[in-house]
Amino acid sequence: MTNDNSENTLKAIDGGRQKRSGRTIAKAVSLHLEGNREGAADVLCKAIDQGEQDPALFSALGHIYYEKGDHQSAARVYRQLTEIEPAHRTAHFNLAVCLGNLKQFGAAAESFRAAIKADAARADAALGLGISLLHAGNAADALEPLEEYLLLFPDREQALFAKAAALQQTGRTAASVEMYRKTLARNPKNTDALSNLVSIFLDKKDSESVKRYSEMLLELQPDAPMAMEALAALAFAADDAPAAAQQCRNLAGVAPDQFENWCNLGVAYHRMGDHGKAAEAYKKACTLNPSAARASLNLGVVHQEMGDLPAARACYERALECDPNQTAASWNLALTLEQLGERNWAEKLYARIPETAPEWCDACFRVGYLQLLRGDYAASAANFEACIAKRPEWPEAYLNAGIAYARAGDGESARRALLEALMIRPDSTEAARGLAALALEQQDYPQAFEMHQKLIEMGDHSPELFFNAGLICQKRGQLDDAATLYRQALAENAGFAEALLNLGHTLMAIGQEDEARSCWRRALREKPEMAQSYFEPSA
Repeated sequence: MTNDNSENTLKAIDGGRQKRSGRTIAKAVSLHLEGNREGAADVLCKAIDQGEQDPALFSALGHIYYEKGDHQSAARVYRQLTEIEPAHRTAHFNLAVCLGNLKQFGAAAESFRAAIKADAARADAALGLGISLLHAGNAADALEPLEEYLLLFPDREQALFAKAAALQQTGRTAASVEMYRKTLARNPKNTDALSNLVSIFLDKKDSESVKRYSEMLLELQPDAPMAMEALAALAFAADDAPAAAQQCRNLAGVAPDQFENWCNLGVAYHRMGDHGKAAEAYKKACTLNPSAARASLNLGVVHQEMGDLPAARACYERALECDPNQTAASWNLALTLEQLGERNWAEKLYARIPETAPEWCDACFRVGYLQLLRGDYAASAANFEACIAKRPEWPEAYLNAGIAYARAGDGESARRALLEALMIRPDSTEAARGLAALALEQQDYPQAFEMHQKLIEMGDHSPELFFNAGLICQKRGQLDDAATLYRQALAENAGFAEALLNLGHTLMAIGQEDEARSCWRRALREKPEMAQSYFEPSA
């Protein structure tokens, strides 16, 4: 008897609650119809706060919050609804949609799975699951629900696009291209599909396709950064600096606060040779991102090429403040300091460039050269040898090593280095001249004459060269050859007094006294002070 009365009491309470919630929902609907969403939400909230647990109240409140764009509150209410009624037909789906709008894609995917479990016939939950997994970075897992959805709705644009993106992210490029094209067949104005196709073909280096899809994108969206960036990249790759500058100008106009746009515009102007505009663009880039070492470096290069060395120096120093390990800035600063005459500081900078850097060999060469200039010949030779160890076929390093060895008094090492330079570059007049001078110093007249002859064959017809060759022949007793060479020196410089004097001594030695005296008279007319060498030929 007691139990029957209790059951009747519970039924009466439930009935009363249902009537109250029904009245609450009716009032909320009435207010909603009048456009009073706030009032409708307040009515529902008040009932819930008073302990009402009717799922319909939560469903209605969640709907109103979603309409207002308050996805955070809508998600909170729908989550409460799933706790009250875990098998609710729409709560999990609506919660998933709200979480997706809040970009909580992992949680959204879990809610879409729960929605599928609650209502397996709800196909759009599979679509939502696929899209959420895609946004959460699980492209491989997204493919299965997307394909299930497309079996039912093969022409749905959103699903086609999502599957294309999943295929792209999983590396199945050819299949993704096909799917993006299906998306465009469904909607030729899908700018996201066009953007992704541009990105794919950029990676594939398919210039024709990049150009085609970029132009299609720009027709629909004239300020599309992806299309302009792609066309700029094509122009840079084709070394078409004016076209690159045009696209970079467009980008800078669309997004004037983007550092990369100004930096790339500077590169384009720089390649065009328009240093003034390049400097302006790089300065704007430096203003937008003062810590960008690359922009300061590029600006420094422009100033250096314009001949403004102090400005170039300041830019390189700023680049090194931003990135002390930037070897290109160290190298350029050192070159600038050399040009400014600050050789000691330049040498220290060159020496700091690490051996692993691409600029190391050139820096090591410059250190050797500066040491050569200041007379530290042993250290200079050591640096040139280090260069040779890295680049065995570097004729300039051998040549300068030979000069350093020669000045250090190491004739044998000098000869070896100069011969290597001449072997690598047989037309090196500097190496041949160095070997000739070294041979003369060592009184190796056959070697000296050979080098002089080689220089003549290379096209060096200076009067001094013929004169020196004549001197060698004269010392070796080859008087006829000496006379010929002196005459060649005079053919290049008729007033060469030393050649006239020595030719006179040579002619006298072979019995041509009249011509000899004529040569001496001419020599004395050209240079009267030569009288003191009259009785002895020049050495």
